Amino acid sequence: MGKRAHHPRRGSLAYMPRARAKSPVARVRAWPAEARLGLQGFAGYKAGMISLFMIDDRKGSMTKGQEICVPATVIEAPPMVVCAVRIYQQGTRGLKAMGEVWSSELPKDLFRLIRRPKKYDAQKAMEQAEALVKSGKVNEIRVLACTQPRETGVSKKKPDLVEIRVGGSSVEERWNYSKGLLGKQVRPSDVFKEGEFVDVLAITKGKGFQGPVKRWGVKILPRKSEEGRRQVGTLGPWSPPRILWTVPAAGQMGYHQRTDFNKRILKIGNDGKEVTPSGGFLRYGPIRKDFIVVAGSVPGPTKRLVQLRHPVRLHAEAATSVPSVTYISTASQQGA
Repeated sequence: MGKRAHHPRRGSLAYMPRARAKSPVARVRAWPAEARLGLQGFAGYKAGMISLFMIDDRKGSMTKGQEICVPATVIEAPPMVVCAVRIYQQGTRGLKAMGEVWSSELPKDLFRLIRRPKKYDAQKAMEQAEALVKSGKVNEIRVLACTQPRETGVSKKKPDLVEIRVGGSSVEERWNYSKGLLGKQVRPSDVFKEGEFVDVLAITKGKGFQGPVKRWGVKILPRKSEEGRRQVGTLGPWSPPRILWTVPAAGQMGYHQRTDFNKRILKIGNDGKEVTPSGGFLRYGPIRKDFIVVAGSVPGPTKRLVQLRHPVRLHAEAATSVPSVTYISTASQQGA
C-alpha cells in the first residue's frame, strides 16, 4: 500500500466565526496605555491605492539606503469634529459610563444620525462631570468625534460617529485636554506624524453567501461524484455523531471586521493633488482635503470608513523616522 497523502487543512480557523459585522463602522476593542497626551485615533475614508518611491530605511534590510517602490493606500481624512467627552469608571465587568458632556455647537449633519435633544443643560452636565473627575471615580476618558463626509469623495451626507480614547499620564490631565477640544476640529496631523506606525481597523469587502469551495478553498471533487462537485468530500466521522464546527461549510464570506497591525504612515498632507491620480481614483474621485498615505493595503472596499489607532504592540526595532519619499505616481488608473 502506498503512503497516505497529507496536507494542511483548507482554510484557516483563526477567524471563526465568519459572521457578518453588525455595522460598517469597526469597533475598537482595545487602546494602548500611553502616557503621551492626545487623541489615540482618527478616522477617514479609503480612496484607493497608489505606487510611490522612497529610500529604504528599514533596519537589516538588504536594500537599505536604496530607492524602492512601495504600494500604498490613500485614506482621505478631513478634520473631525469633537462632539462630546465621555467619562468611564472601571467596574467588575468592564468600563461603565458615568456621564458625558456634549458641545453646544454641533454640525447640522450630525442630527441625521442622532436625535436633537429638546432640553439639554451643557453647564449642568459639565459640573457633574467635573465633580466625578475630582472625586477620583473616573478611570477612563474618551471623546466622541464625527467625520465630515461632505468634504470627501464619499457620496453621503450622514457623518460617522466614533469613540476615541484620550491618552495621558493622569486623569486630570486628560480631562483638561478633552475640555479644550470640545466643539473644535481635529486634523490628522494633530494625532499622527509621518513615519509612525498605526493599527488599521475596518470592515472587509462583503461577498455574500458562498459555498465551501470559494469560502474555504477545498478541492473540487472528481467529475463522477454523485452528489455534486463543489462541496466537501465528507462531513466527518460516525463518532461523534454530529457535524463539527471545523468542517468547511457554506456561509457568509466577507464583511468581517479585521485589524491590520503596524502599518507605517508614509505621508500626511492637506493638498490632495499630490496623491490624486490623473482622472481621480476609480469609484472615488479626487482627494479634496487632508489625506493619510499608509504603506501596503488596508481592509475594506473603496469609500469604507477606516479607523487608525496608535499601535498596541509595536516592534521595538521598527523604523519611526520620517520617510524620504522621492516620487509619487499619479498615472491614470483608467488607462487614459
